[in-house]
Amino acid sequence: MTSSEETPSFRLAYVPGVTPTKWVRIWNERLPGVPLTLIGVSAAEASDVLRGGGADAGLVRLPIDRTGLSAIPLYTETTVVVVPKDHVVAAVDEVCAEDLADDIVLHPLDDTLVWEHRPGRPAIERPATTADAIELVAAGVGLLVVPQSLARLHHRKDLTYRPVSDAPESGVALSWLEDETTDLVEDFIGIVRGRTVNSSRGRPKSPAQPKESKTERPGTGTAQRKPSTGKTAGKASGKSPRSGSGGVAKGGGKRGKPRRRS
Repeated sequence: MTSSEETPSFRLAYVPGVTPTKWVRIWNERLPGVPLTLIGVSAAEASDVLRGGGADAGLVRLPIDRTGLSAIPLYTETTVVVVPKDHVVAAVDEVCAEDLADDIVLHPLDDTLVWEHRPGRPAIERPATTADAIELVAAGVGLLVVPQSLARLHHRKDLTYRPVSDAPESGVALSWLEDETTDLVEDFIGIVRGRTVNSSRGRPKSPAQPKESKTERPGTGTAQRKPSTGKTAGKASGKSPRSGSGGVAKGGGKRGKPRRRS
């Protein structure tokens, strides 16, 4: 057996714009003996990487080819338009697709937004990547509509962005091979869904200890003490064993309060 087989590990693919930092930190806290390796992939190749065994799970953009894959939607992003800071759009808080009708709107080859009708006028050529399209926006060639996380990823001081109210949104999901739902995949599912380490769907690190019953607890508690009778009980309590007698036990115990005569 090789050392790699003896030491478990987890490979997590992620697409541009997705930030898995928080989940990786929780993983390292809960499973310090299982190293997590991050694998950056493009949105277009993410599903093929998972099907080819290049990663145990992946943070992907929807929609993807779900053949042979399971997927859990995690969140949906706002869609924004990236513009130069001196563009008229920068003067408003939000736009709709119709507001972009007179502008050239770039459509990079790695775009993941699904449009029924794309806004604006098309460019003569499609940029190869979103990063290339950002450079063209900065050069004043056109505008770019992308998920907000990609606008942040490619932030430039000379550009800004505004929400597009009626644009399609981009969803992010956790995906993995449906026939490879391993314990480590279940652990990561629990982390991204916010489960605690001892939740019912998680894998607790140690079995819960049953609560002890008072009648079973060892020691000198009253639940374990056998009832005393006769003089022994009187000595233990400092009172006469005769109920209601008001007598004084040996050893000088105080007399009870006398009853008031009617």
